[in-house]
Amino acid sequence: MRIELETIGKDSKSPFRILHNPRLNHLFYWHFHPEYELVYIEGASAIRHVGDHISNYNDSDLVLIGSNIPHLNFDHGVQTAYKKDVLHIKPFLKQQLISEIPELDAVYQLFERSRHGIAFFGKTREEVGKRMQDLHRLTHFQLFMEVLQLLELLANSTEYSLLHDQPFVNTYNKKEQERLRRIYAYVDEYYQQKIGLEEIAAFTNLGKEAFCRYFKKATGTTFIQFLNQYRISQAKRLLLIGKNSGEACYECGFESLSYFNRTFKKITGENPTEFKKKHLNRRQ
Repeated sequence: MRIELETIGKDSKSPFRILHNPRLNHLFYWHFHPEYELVYIEGASAIRHVGDHISNYNDSDLVLIGSNIPHLNFDHGVQTAYKKDVLHIKPFLKQQLISEIPELDAVYQLFERSRHGIAFFGKTREEVGKRMQDLHRLTHFQLFMEVLQLLELLANSTEYSLLHDQPFVNTYNKKEQERLRRIYAYVDEYYQQKIGLEEIAAFTNLGKEAFCRYFKKATGTTFIQFLNQYRISQAKRLLLIGKNSGEACYECGFESLSYFNRTFKKITGENPTEFKKKHLNRRQ
């Protein structure tokens, strides 16, 4: 299972990022990031996979995920019509503001509990979920005040369950996170070209064998498997905007159409033509 270190709004000074109805249901996006994440999904029943916790949710879900806890996108594999809103909160809000204000101690404790992963239910899920769907319409000041109110509501709610008995510990230290970030950024920039093991190993200042051992240990997969998975994810996007198999193949860095087709089916369980036809038909 591969894991990606997601980079979120490094150039923005805002403590928040809002994603209104992002669509990632065709991707298996197993990732982590320093930001806290509050995610609400409505009209779907799928897998909730946060850290070591795996369970199913039905109809809707509201989860607060702590900093650097790996998680799967909540809409993975969803085929029904659904709504999804995601709020990312940068760690400095807790460290530089909330921790310094006694009146916000309950919110500080909420962030501490989020290290377990928190699933909310009942009226809390209903109210917070409904209000999250309007966050993208607010001004910057309104957003700041509304997020604080939502955090206070969550902090004082008893309608929740912890997803881990103990705080989840991400085994990636800061040095490894930065190295993975550089590797993923490199792949994102050059995936359309040929990327050899010697090339990527040199980029990370490691020998070929040392790089292969490092990457397998850090991600649980080989670099070639990761690169193919990344290219297939990009190929899916191209197929869904009207590209044919040949165009998707070569635009994503594959040098052979037959290898592309084999790899696509191995990763997705269907060939590119079947994938394109099935997903385009669902849109009609």
